[in-house]
Amino acid sequence: MKQVLRYAVMVGAAVVSILLFLLASASDNSGFFDRYYTWLLGLNAAVAGALLVFVVVALARLYARYKSGKFGSRLMTRLVLLFAGIGILPGLVIFLVSVQFVSNSIESWFNVKIEAALESGVSLGVAALDQARSELGATGEISAATIAGQEEVAAHDILTRLVQDQEGMLSAVIIGQDGKMITSAAAPRVDLKADLPTPAMLLQAVMPGGYSVAEGGVERDFKDTSGNHGSVSSALDGATSLRLRVVLAIPEPPGAAPRFLQLIQAVPVKLAINAEVLRTAYSEYQERFVARTGLRKMYIETLTLTLLLAIFGAIASAFVIAGKLAQPLLVLAEGTRAVAEGDLSPRPIVATSDELGTLTQSFNTMTGQLFEARSAVERNRAALQSAKAHLESVLENMSAGVIVLDADSKLVSSNEAVERILQHDVAGHMGMALAAIDGLEMFAAAIAKAFSTQSAQSAAGSARKRTHWQQEIEIPRRLGTNDDHDITLLARGSRLPVGAGSGYIVVFDDISDVISAQRSMAWGEVARRLAHEIKNPLTPIQLSAERMQMKLESRLQGTDRDLLNKGTATIVNQVDAMKRMVDDFRDYAKAPPAVLDKLDLNALVGEILHLYLSGDESDIIHAELAENLPSVMGDATQLRQVIHNLLQNAQDAMSERGPDAPAARIDITTEAIHYQGANGAGTAVRLSIVDNGPGFAPKILSRAFEPYVTSKVRGTGLGLPMVKKIIDEHGGKIEIQNRSDGTGASVLILLLKLAPASVVAQALNQE
Repeated sequence: MKQVLRYAVMVGAAVVSILLFLLASASDNSGFFDRYYTWLLGLNAAVAGALLVFVVVALARLYARYKSGKFGSRLMTRLVLLFAGIGILPGLVIFLVSVQFVSNSIESWFNVKIEAALESGVSLGVAALDQARSELGATGEISAATIAGQEEVAAHDILTRLVQDQEGMLSAVIIGQDGKMITSAAAPRVDLKADLPTPAMLLQAVMPGGYSVAEGGVERDFKDTSGNHGSVSSALDGATSLRLRVVLAIPEPPGAAPRFLQLIQAVPVKLAINAEVLRTAYSEYQERFVARTGLRKMYIETLTLTLLLAIFGAIASAFVIAGKLAQPLLVLAEGTRAVAEGDLSPRPIVATSDELGTLTQSFNTMTGQLFEARSAVERNRAALQSAKAHLESVLENMSAGVIVLDADSKLVSSNEAVERILQHDVAGHMGMALAAIDGLEMFAAAIAKAFSTQSAQSAAGSARKRTHWQQEIEIPRRLGTNDDHDITLLARGSRLPVGAGSGYIVVFDDISDVISAQRSMAWGEVARRLAHEIKNPLTPIQLSAERMQMKLESRLQGTDRDLLNKGTATIVNQVDAMKRMVDDFRDYAKAPPAVLDKLDLNALVGEILHLYLSGDESDIIHAELAENLPSVMGDATQLRQVIHNLLQNAQDAMSERGPDAPAARIDITTEAIHYQGANGAGTAVRLSIVDNGPGFAPKILSRAFEPYVTSKVRGTGLGLPMVKKIIDEHGGKIEIQNRSDGTGASVLILLLKLAPASVVAQALNQE
């Protein structure tokens, strides 16, 4: 587009130059202009039309860009209007002034006074020539009368004297009737043969007054054109050839042959020059007077075309100049908008050496530096995000819980393990104080106390400053969870900066199972040692008591004998009780490993229930065994011990029921369920034993699986620990809980290891 505009401006400038040249030429050569005026007018009109089309197309494109709101169109429009106005307004003023000036000038050229002066000058010149011709005629008549009757020699002398004496006389010739020269006299370098009169002149010479004329290309009335155009040199040339010719008949005696006298006299040079100038000026004046309307039209049309070309050239130049000026500004504006949108790519550089080119280069340098800075920031941000993601991944996959508190003990962040361990939705309470979360008051108080103690030790200037603390914390579990016993946490805390201030970080883990395992191991060791230490003296004690009874019973009478029997029975009974306790200790401490084999749980339960349903418990115990129950991998002896123990506990609970309690009932059920575990989903067998007794006491429920924890008067507290130990060795799970309606307790056992054939059969049955 820029190249096209430049070419259009160049062509317009060339056309304007041609028009100006033709305008100047037309003033001097109207004949040339008359011949080619139509062609020149059409050519210039075509060029003007082409420029008009080009300008209209450019304006249409600019208008479309402006209406569509394309970036830079407003600036381009303002620049085009500005530069076009600068070019058009002076041109219009010059055009109006020129048209007015040309019209007034042309009219002034043909003023009435000038025309009258020219006509007077012409008349004066004609009168002067007529006077000279009259004088030459009079001289000729006198000379003809003198020559009449003279011989040829005498006539020659008369002619010679006439040429010599008469100023400006070129030649004097006597011609016969046949037109031949008889005698003559002439000035030097005059060709007499070329100046002989024609027969027509001789015929007119016999008329009264003879033949008299001014020769040399000048007619008598001075009003005929001669092809010359009034220059001084042409007037001088015409004056040197201007002469007067007079041909008169010589009066001869009767009978003599007719003769004619021809006199040729040169017109005075000054008179000739003035006459020629007047003739030329009057001729041109007449031509231009006739063509004054066309001349005015010619000038106005030429000025109009020049104006149009100037206007179109100004508009085209405005597009070129505006585009050249606006290009760097548009590049900068577009670059600024791109930078605002985040695009820092380099802009096209304007190849100019002025301030605009330097500005675009500086802008590109700035955007390049911004791009490098943003790239560095993006790289750093990506590295920070990667590190943050890595840290978050580490925290989320930690088994220990991590919470971060600010200086006001408000939650800042936590990982998923916190909710799993504390069984509270901690993530939903971000920004809250830890003590304000329901159920975590004890945890928050323990943490606050630990940090306060650490701060006090630091303030006291302890020689051994501790940067962190560690302690065990027990908190109650949320109600409604599977395990109702307290949670034992091993927590560690330390200070760390959080934001602009300081804060705290606490890392803790649930060690409830570890504590329970440690207790089980400790009680197992105690049981082993007690069984070893107690069992040895029990048999001698029992034997000694029986021997004393046997030896002394026959020797005593009455009250003494009864006292002996009673004391001996007491010793034997207590020894039996001690033996049973020692056996329980031995079984708990040295439980043999389970020997897993394919086992039909329904058959095992039925075999055990057969012993219970044959007595008074037939109306209390109710069984609901699932059909097509998959076989499990288990130890029949140990599982039999588990079921016996649980049924015995349920029966013992029935004796603790109040007088207003409903009828005693124990439900034992088996079923196959689908479960979702850490290793995926699968099928398992669940055994449930539910009673409607008083349920577990809260203190017992939290530590039911710990040895020697019991509410029975004569219980050892090893039943449920033994049950849990057996179920753990079978790879199963056991849960105890009170019923939601508060009317009893339930024990749920989940056996996960199914017999391979049973798994296949179970899958077939499901299909």
